[in-house]
Amino acid sequence: MEETTVDIQLEHQKYIQPLGDWVRTHSCQELTAQNVGEEVVLMGWAQFRRDHGGLIFIDLRDRNGLTQVVFSPDENAEAHSTAHILRTEYVLAIKGRVRPRPEGMANSNLVTGEIEVVVTDWKLLNTSRTTPFAIEDRLEATENLRLKYRYLDLRRPRLAQNMIIRHRAAQSVRRFLDENGFLEIETPFLTKSTPEGARDFLVPSRVNQGQFYALPQSPQLFKQLLMVAGMDRYFQLARCFRDEDLRADRQPEFTQIDCEMSFVDQEQVMAVGEGLARKMFKEVIDKELPQPFPRMTWDEAMDKYGVDKPDTRFEMLLTDVSDVVKDSEFRLFATAELIKALPVKGGAGMSRKEIDNLTEFVKIYGAKGLAWIKIKENEWQSPIAKFLSEKERAGLTERLGLEVGDIVFFQAGPADMVNAALGNLRLRIGENMGLIDHKQINALWVTDFPLLEWDAEEKRFNALHHPFTAPHPEDVELLKTDPGKVRSNAYDMVINGYEVGGGSIRIHNSEVQKDMFKALNIGEEEAREKFGFLLDALEFGAPPHGGIAFGLDRLIMILTGAKSIRDVIAFPKTQRATCLMTEAPSTVANTQLRELGIKLREKTTK
Repeated sequence: MEETTVDIQLEHQKYIQPLGDWVRTHSCQELTAQNVGEEVVLMGWAQFRRDHGGLIFIDLRDRNGLTQVVFSPDENAEAHSTAHILRTEYVLAIKGRVRPRPEGMANSNLVTGEIEVVVTDWKLLNTSRTTPFAIEDRLEATENLRLKYRYLDLRRPRLAQNMIIRHRAAQSVRRFLDENGFLEIETPFLTKSTPEGARDFLVPSRVNQGQFYALPQSPQLFKQLLMVAGMDRYFQLARCFRDEDLRADRQPEFTQIDCEMSFVDQEQVMAVGEGLARKMFKEVIDKELPQPFPRMTWDEAMDKYGVDKPDTRFEMLLTDVSDVVKDSEFRLFATAELIKALPVKGGAGMSRKEIDNLTEFVKIYGAKGLAWIKIKENEWQSPIAKFLSEKERAGLTERLGLEVGDIVFFQAGPADMVNAALGNLRLRIGENMGLIDHKQINALWVTDFPLLEWDAEEKRFNALHHPFTAPHPEDVELLKTDPGKVRSNAYDMVINGYEVGGGSIRIHNSEVQKDMFKALNIGEEEAREKFGFLLDALEFGAPPHGGIAFGLDRLIMILTGAKSIRDVIAFPKTQRATCLMTEAPSTVANTQLRELGIKLREKTTK
């Protein structure tokens, strides 16, 4: 069958003509009843072909949409006779006249549904093999097959629309920032490796053998240096690279809307960030965001939602019940650092299988299990109910507002685990029970993050954001005496449970920056080796400055309603950081390695 298809394609290639002096007059989405009677030229791909008696109908598609074109023997007998060769995805150009569709044949689902174009002349511009999957939104092809033939996948209307929305969003950003006095300035791709967060992608230097560049995880240091340079307001749609494990909303290379401002405080940076987001959502999808955005401290987010990027589109909050059950006969409760509950209204109908699935789910976050209680008419149904006294039951009922028909889940143990397990369980249950309105857009700021977090394995502090974040103005002295209690002068923008932007006021004083390095257990010699150029710059009149960076890919996910970040990037990588289309990464010739002074270790076999 494939040979026959290829033979037909080769046979049809004799009909291919050059474009010549033909000029496209309209896209396949433009023509309406107002164009009836006009002579037009359209170009695109044959989406569908239908033979209806003596007429041949082609749905002609380009990136913007579809137009129905009609080949009629009454209009041009030769054009009609040769149109029988047309197959799906053949590329063609047509000249024709716009006319209304026959009565009762209009298609209200198409912008062009009131009209059709009757062909007076046409050219075959190229043929096509049978595609490995249909070029339409409803398809059953696996993602791997779609990624292998990504150039075909991008022809599908939904993905084409995602690329159009991405373009419009980027242009909206550029207009807003230009209007607000920002300069677009490019920063280097080949830079110094300063691994403090994710792993760097390293690039060997041929002319300086044995030494390496790193691809930037962000333009952080360069944009701060631009502030020292007096550029005042900078932005860039920056390509960034992180060699880290992937998931649905991460890629090894991604795009950041990167901004930095001089002579500002936190409120001014947040005002610019809000304005940019509001303009983008209004211009691109006509959605109004709140003004101003609600605020929530990091402590409140962790207490009520268990995560620092809360999805506020539905209720169902976490509640600390440690004081209510601390004396319980249930051993885990009696010995736990923290005990939290997640009450689910009307959730008592969950099956044991559903509960078991949720139990397995929370193990991802370090939980060993999941305690639960179903509130029945005359009993509390649960393996742990027998351990709870009447006083404890009354306390839980009052604290959690429990009613017949509810189910409540408990997690006990270290605070980090409890919050992560229940916070993500909340999201899973909200999705499973249909509690999330996916048409709703909820935006807020999370502020007052801890500056540092303790690494128990390394027995040292790590920067929660990055080591150039300024401490909260009220906590500067604590950086020397009690760094674990220092809050940061940082802020994250959260939309629908995604952290879409994060920023901070930066350290602009070299002595404070040195104190920060000391708190991170970065010695003077190491600090000088990695960040000497920054420390030097801060001593040459660095202005107070701060900024924010938005994840463009995540924003486009929200704007388009896409489920995966891969659906809003033209040529994404898989979760194994590979490109199935180009088969990258790949081996290189030994001659290339020798030029770089690199020799690979021999693979060992068991």
